[in-house]
Amino acid sequence: MHIGVTLAFSQHTPPEVVVAAARMVEERGFHSIWVPEHVLFFKDYQSRYPYSDDGRVPGDPDGVLDPFTALTFVAAHTHRVRLGTGVCLVPQRHPVYTAKQVADLDYLSGGRFDFGVGIGWLKEEFEALGIPFATRARRTIECLDVMKALWGQKVTEHDSAHFSIRGALQNPKPRQRPHPPIYFGGESAPALRRVAQHGQGWYGFQLTPEALVERLGVLDAALSAAGRKREDIQVAIGARGRPGPDDLRRFRELGVNQVIVPVFATDAEGFLRRLDKLAEQTSGLG
Repeated sequence: MHIGVTLAFSQHTPPEVVVAAARMVEERGFHSIWVPEHVLFFKDYQSRYPYSDDGRVPGDPDGVLDPFTALTFVAAHTHRVRLGTGVCLVPQRHPVYTAKQVADLDYLSGGRFDFGVGIGWLKEEFEALGIPFATRARRTIECLDVMKALWGQKVTEHDSAHFSIRGALQNPKPRQRPHPPIYFGGESAPALRRVAQHGQGWYGFQLTPEALVERLGVLDAALSAAGRKREDIQVAIGARGRPGPDDLRRFRELGVNQVIVPVFATDAEGFLRRLDKLAEQTSGLG
């Protein structure tokens, strides 16, 4: 079982600390770095964040770096660690530009990118972008179909409800073929059906081992309905809270391929302390 980390870089993280933290992650043998996405936050919002009791994002953040910009910067200063979006809000973006960013990042990183995607939860963000919130799930799949066409076809031809592409060239293609692995985020039954029908991985978030057992049953049923099985996908879990050694062992027993742990700090010394502690706690679990 691999151990990855979430690093939420913002205006409070100097560029040199971004580099230092990424290099520390790689040097300590962690498998991956995942970064979140929100182009906008709001001081007041009616939408409920699904992973906290009060419905608000912990810490009330006011900004994070764009994930593709941050990961490209990290890719230039690392060599082995995998790089993931945790998660990219696909329906808020134009798929032609997103396809380009994914392909360029995978090309520049030497094929180290994992494409974590989600449908989003912050209605106010969609409204500011002029994107319908109610149809975001359907739009996500349509956007991914556009991207797959651009990644896979030498000369792209694509028609769908919202996008029409004729005789287009987009290069370079991703290093990973046919494209970087797509991890669908979310824990609901519809989210798990998206994993089963369209994904190469599942990124479950804020789960305890006990909650994971029940969700894996739903996932396995969805996979079976799609003619697939658990071995066909990768299971990455963002653990709830700070998982202890017993939690990590239980995740491994449940067949989790990767546990992703948040590591937050604003200076290099803080990242060093937290990463060293995590490395000690997870030693021997690979």
